[in-house]
Amino acid sequence: MAASRMIPNTLTIAGSDPSGGAGIQADLKTFSALQTYGASVITALTAQNTRGVTGVHPVPTDFIAAQLEAVLDDIHIDAVKIGMVADRDVANTIRKALERRRPRWIVLDPVMVAKSGDILVDAAGIKAVREVLVPLADLITPNLPEAAVLLDCPVPHDRAGMQALVPGLRALGARSVLLKGGHLQDEACPDLLITEEAIHWLEGPRIATSRLHGTGCTLSSAITARLAQGDSLAGAVAAAKTWLTRALAEGHHLDVGQGQGPVHHFHAWW
Repeated sequence: MAASRMIPNTLTIAGSDPSGGAGIQADLKTFSALQTYGASVITALTAQNTRGVTGVHPVPTDFIAAQLEAVLDDIHIDAVKIGMVADRDVANTIRKALERRRPRWIVLDPVMVAKSGDILVDAAGIKAVREVLVPLADLITPNLPEAAVLLDCPVPHDRAGMQALVPGLRALGARSVLLKGGHLQDEACPDLLITEEAIHWLEGPRIATSRLHGTGCTLSSAITARLAQGDSLAGAVAAAKTWLTRALAEGHHLDVGQGQGPVHHFHAWW
């Protein structure tokens, strides 16, 4: 009789979204939907819904360290996703914990710019992410405004502009970069995967929907789950992009909030 397959363990280190569409909640839903066991370390509590964020309560750094120690001391983590980090002490705490018990894969979603265009992280926080966490990551997943913030350059508006960012993004120190093209004014939604060996355009349709809350969190978590399942980096990114496209297309089945609603994480089941 064949041995049963062990389910991979994934970890999200991020803030909490009480409306359930982004942050820790989106990450855990994504991990479950893609058949991994999800653990979490909460870095901040937020008051937010589909219409916006009204408050942020950071978790003390020593308690973030305690959460990391509790999880990593007990659970073997196959892949970890890191969300928004706005403080150098927190960035250093995360780095030290993951260097001590490094999982096979580390995915960093450098959440710095809201969909409204507002900068969410101050200059010190941006510098901390760039210097402390980006070099730790196997993959970073910036959208175009976030890449522009990381590189201190204008936001690109076409594919040529995206490709022009490749040298700068490579120089940041992450092993690979997924530059997301969702902000382009285009009927398609192309992403650019930059690895040490090559660059690859990943094509995809643009879904006509207002249900975009938590899209970036969800994509980076889907990549993390696929990596934990044993996919190659390119395979994980492609599979996650396909899965997210379906989650966006099926979002109309949800009636959540009066602003930008969430994607449908469990579209394969209900």
